[in-house]
Amino acid sequence: MIVFDRLWETMKKRGISQYKLIHEYNISTGQLDRLRKNQNVNTYTLDQLCKILQCRLEDIAEFTDK
Repeated sequence: MIVFDRLWETMKKRGISQYKLIHEYNISTGQLDRLRKNQNVNTYTLDQLCKILQCRLEDIAEFTDK
């Protein structure tokens, strides 16, 4: 299972809020909801988040065998 707990930590470190992602970077609320619930997210969204946060994929996602 892929979890996105690291995303919220990275956002906090970079000073980027969910509000800013929605209103300045046009990330949909539906995608953010899926990320919060560790549901399926497309690779385009992950790519955009990495660009916005200037980070690597492992800074926002992690595989766990829970």
